[in-house]
Amino acid sequence: MVILSRVLALSKFKVVLRPAVRFCSHRTAAEMALRIPVQKVLCVAEKNDAAKGIADLMSNSRMRRREGFSKFNKIYEYEYHLFGKDVTVVMTSVSGHLLALEFMDHMKKWHSCNPVSLFEAEVQKYCPDDFVNIKRTLEREVRQCQALIIWTDCDREGENIGFEIIHVCKSIKPSLQVFRARFSEITPRSIRMACEHLVQPDQNINDAVDVRTELDLRIGAAFTRFQTLRLQKIFPSVLSNQLISYGSCQFPTLGFVVERFKAIQAFIPETFYKIKVTHEHEDGLVEFSWKRNRLFNHTACLVLYQICMEDPMATVMEVGSKPKSKWRPVALDTVELEKLASRKLKIGAKETMKTAEKLYTQGFISYPRTETNIFPKDLNLTSLVEQQTHDPQWGGFAQRILERGGPTPRNGNKTDQAHPPIHPTKYTNNLQGNEQRIYEFIVRHFLACCSQDAQGQETTVEIDIAAERFVAHGLMIIARNYLDVYPYDKWNTKIIPVYEMGAQFQPTTVEMVDGETSPPQLLTEADLIALMEKHGIGTDATHAEHIETIKSRMYVGLTPEQRFLPGELGMGLVEGYDSMGFQMSKPDLRAELESDLKLICEGKKDKFTVLRLQIQKYKQVFVEAAAKATKLDEALSQYFGQAAEAVPQQEIYAETPLPVRKCPQCNRDMVLKTKRDGGFFLSCVGYPSCKSSVWFPSSVLEVSRDESICSTCRPHPVHKLKLKFKRGSIPPLMPLEFVGCIGGCDETLREILDLKYLHGGNRPPQAAPRESNHLQVNQTSNRMGNSGDGRGRQPQTKTLKPPVVKPSTSRGAPPIPGNSESNEVVCNCGVAAVQLTVRKEGPNQGRPFYKCNGGACNFFLWADQEDGGGQNAPAGPSTGRPSNAFNNSRAPDSFRSGGGSNDPGSEGQAVVCMCNQPAVTRTVQKDGANKGRQFHTCSKPREQQCGYFQWADENVPPGSSSGFSGSSGGSSFSGGSGAQRNSGKKNKRSENSFSGPTAKKPRSCGICHQPGHNRTNCPQNR
Repeated sequence: MVILSRVLALSKFKVVLRPAVRFCSHRTAAEMALRIPVQKVLCVAEKNDAAKGIADLMSNSRMRRREGFSKFNKIYEYEYHLFGKDVTVVMTSVSGHLLALEFMDHMKKWHSCNPVSLFEAEVQKYCPDDFVNIKRTLEREVRQCQALIIWTDCDREGENIGFEIIHVCKSIKPSLQVFRARFSEITPRSIRMACEHLVQPDQNINDAVDVRTELDLRIGAAFTRFQTLRLQKIFPSVLSNQLISYGSCQFPTLGFVVERFKAIQAFIPETFYKIKVTHEHEDGLVEFSWKRNRLFNHTACLVLYQICMEDPMATVMEVGSKPKSKWRPVALDTVELEKLASRKLKIGAKETMKTAEKLYTQGFISYPRTETNIFPKDLNLTSLVEQQTHDPQWGGFAQRILERGGPTPRNGNKTDQAHPPIHPTKYTNNLQGNEQRIYEFIVRHFLACCSQDAQGQETTVEIDIAAERFVAHGLMIIARNYLDVYPYDKWNTKIIPVYEMGAQFQPTTVEMVDGETSPPQLLTEADLIALMEKHGIGTDATHAEHIETIKSRMYVGLTPEQRFLPGELGMGLVEGYDSMGFQMSKPDLRAELESDLKLICEGKKDKFTVLRLQIQKYKQVFVEAAAKATKLDEALSQYFGQAAEAVPQQEIYAETPLPVRKCPQCNRDMVLKTKRDGGFFLSCVGYPSCKSSVWFPSSVLEVSRDESICSTCRPHPVHKLKLKFKRGSIPPLMPLEFVGCIGGCDETLREILDLKYLHGGNRPPQAAPRESNHLQVNQTSNRMGNSGDGRGRQPQTKTLKPPVVKPSTSRGAPPIPGNSESNEVVCNCGVAAVQLTVRKEGPNQGRPFYKCNGGACNFFLWADQEDGGGQNAPAGPSTGRPSNAFNNSRAPDSFRSGGGSNDPGSEGQAVVCMCNQPAVTRTVQKDGANKGRQFHTCSKPREQQCGYFQWADENVPPGSSSGFSGSSGGSSFSGGSGAQRNSGKKNKRSENSFSGPTAKKPRSCGICHQPGHNRTNCPQNR
C-alpha cells in the first residue's frame, strides 16, 4: 500500500510538471527550478574578467577560487540564494567562441578541390586546440550540477557562444536545465535583476549567427582560394606569397574606399566667381557674403561687379535677431562611439572597442556593443550622475545637473531592445592611457547628454549695393551649458557692430574674387563606419574588424592625415569584378543578407531557407566570375605589368569529385576516386574518421558519374554510373558499356559486381582484402555469409551439423572431397580449421568462429552457423571472397542457393534465367569448335536480356556429383562464360571444377575459361 501511494504521488507530480516545462519562459526562476531539485548551478561567462566581476558581486567578495584545466579561465565557487533556496554556484568562463566551423578534412587543403565545391561541401563544428582545456573544465564541472546559467554578453555573438556552451554541457548531461541571464552592466543591481528574471536562450538569434558564420566560411573560402591560386600563377613576381582574401563584408568596405578615390580622380574642377564685401569697424572686420553665392560665368559676374562699383554705397535693409541653440549630443551607441573616438580622440575603431570591452568587464561602463540611443525610463540616471560628483574635473558640472532638477537626457530614435546606451556605471580615477581617455570621453558624453543645450543669440544684417544683396551673421553666446563639460564641440562668439535699419555706410572693400570647386576628400575611418552603417554592411560589433582586415591585406593604406587610400591590389580587384558586370564591391548583396538575418532573429524567416537562397546566389556569381577570370587578370595587369601566360583552370584547381551517393555508415558523401594502379573505388569523404569504401573489380576499365539520378534508391540522391567492362568479364549478350545504379535496384549490375555492401546493415567494420574482385565497403559486414539478404546466405539444411566444408579458392587451392559423416570444419588449405572467439568490443564480442590454422588462406566461418536447424547454414566458407564454384556472379540466385534444383538435367525441372523466367535453348550457328552446340539463354529481346548463359551439355561441374556439400537437393553451376570472377586473380584455369586435388585440368579458353575451344572460336567473341 505504501509503495502504491508513492507511485500515485509520483505520477501526480509528473502530470503537474508537463505544462510547467512548456511555459517555463513565462515563469519566474524559482518556479522553473521546481521541475528538478537544484543543489548546484554552473554559471558560464564569456570572459574570465566578467566571470570574476559577476562572482565578486554575487558572493559579496566571498567566493573561493580554484583552478580549471585552462590556466586563463578560473573557477569561482560560492553560495547564493537562487531558485528560492540557497544553492552552490560554480562560476567559470570561456574565451569567446568555444567552437569553430570548418570543412571536412579532405576539403581543408587548398589544392584538394575546385573552390566551387565549397559552396555545398559538408561543414562541421569542432573545438580548436586552444580551447580544449576550457571544454574539459565545463565537462568536468557540469557532471555535479543540475542547472546551467549562461552569462555571456547579451548580443548575437554572445547568444551563439551560449549555445556552444549548452551543446558541450548537454552532451555530458542531457537532463541539464538551462537558463539565460540578461544584463547590460556588471553592477550589483543589474546582476541581482538578472538572477531574479532568468529566461530561456533565444534560438532565433543563435540561428542567425549560424547562418552568417556558415555563409562567411563558404563565400570567403571559395573566393579567397579562387583569387589567390589564380593570381599567384598569373603574377608570380608580385603576388607569389600574397593571400588575396575575399569577404562579403570586407569587399564592399573596400568598395567604398575605391569609389571615393575614383570620384576624386574623375573630378574636374570648375572656376567660379563671386563678389566679396567687407566693412572695417572699431569692433573688428565684418565680412558680408553675396546672396547669389557664386557664378560660373565670368562675364556675368564681371558685369554685376562693375554695376556695384559704379555706386558702392551700402544701405542696411534688414536687421534681425533670434535665439540659437547648439544641441547637446544624443545618448551614445556603438557606432557613434567608434566615429567620435576616431574623430575627436584619434583612436582607431578596433582599439576603441577593445578598450571599451575591458572597461565593461571591469564594471566601469555598460555593455559597449549596443544599437540603442534611448535611455530606458526605469534606468536611475540620477544615481549615475551622483557617482561623478567627486571628480575634480567634471564633478562640479555633475553637481549642477542635480541642482537644476536632475538629468534630462537627449534621446535618439534607435533601440535594439537589449541594452541601454553606453554610460558609466562606476566612478574611477585610477585608469591610464587609452582606458582613461575612453572612460573620460564616455563620462563627459553622458553628462553632456543629461545637461542642457547651449544657448545663444544670432544677429543677421542684410545690406544692398546696386540692387545686389549681401548678408553678415553675428553670434552672442548666452549660456554654454553642456559645452562646459564637453570640450569636443566648439561654438565661438562672432561679434558684429550694431547696424540700424536704413543706415548707409561706405564698404571698406568691394572686390570680385575667383576660386575653384574642390573634389571630395578621401574617407576617414569615421566616414567609412558611417557608410557601412548606412548601407547595412556588418554590425556595430564587426565594423572595426572589417576595416582592420582590408588594412592588413594591403588592400588600402593610410595617408599622413589618417585617410584611406586604396592600394594597387585593392583597385585591381574591384575594377576586375566590376568589369565582369558584378556589383560585388557594392553593398547590395551583403545588405540583403543582413536584412534577412534580422528577420531570422525576429522569427519571421527560416534559417535554412535563407541559407539555401544565399548560397545559391553567391555560387552563381562565383561560377560566372570563374568563367570571366581573364577580366580580373586584365584589370590587375594595369598595376602589376603584363600578366603571365594564361593557365588552364584545371592546372590551378583540383577537379572536385562529385558525390555519387550517401555513405551507409556516416551519411556523408561518397565520391569516385582512382587507385594508384589505375583502378577505381568509391570512398567516403569522411576518411579517415570513416573508412567506408567500395572497390571496383579490375574488370571495370572506366567508371564515371552520370547526371541521371535513380528514382528508386534511397537516401536520395543516388547517381547512376557509366561503366565500361573488359571483354569477356560480363555475360555475352550484355553491352560492354552501359549506365547502371549501384544503389541496389539494378539487379544486373548488382549481380555482376556482387554488391554485398548494400546488405551489410550496421554491423561493425571488418577488414576486407583489397585484392578481391567485387565491391567492398569498409565498415560493413560483407565478409560473412549472413550478409543481410537471400543472395549472400547459404541454403538451409535439415542436418544439425554441416559436413566438411569444401570450397574452391581463388588462390588455386584444390577443394578437398568432403566426408559427409564428419563434423570437422576444414579450411581452404584442406586441413582442420581452428576455433577462436571475438574479443574486440562490438555486437560480435564473444562470438566463436573458425579460421585457417596456419593463416595460409582467407577461410572464415562463424561457429554458430554450423548448426543448420532453422538457420541459414553455410555450405562453404563464409569469406569475403566467396568461391566462384557455387557463387558465380552470372548465375541466377536459383543456381547459387539450395532448396531445389534448377539443373536442366534433373527430371521435371526447367532452366530459369536471372529474370526468374524459363530460359530458351539455342544452337551456335557460327563456324568453329562449338558450331551446333546448344546453350540456354534469357528468352527476352536482346536489349532487355539479363545476361544469363549456360551450355546445355555442361550442367554439372566435372568430377563432382553435388554442387553444394551439405545441401539437400542443392543445385550446382559450372559457371560457363561467367567463370571470370575469381576474387581478383587472373587464373587461367577453370575454378569451377570440383575434381580432386590431383586431377589434371584441360586447357581452357582465355575469355570464358571453358575447355574445348580457344579465344578465336569463343561464342562470346561472336
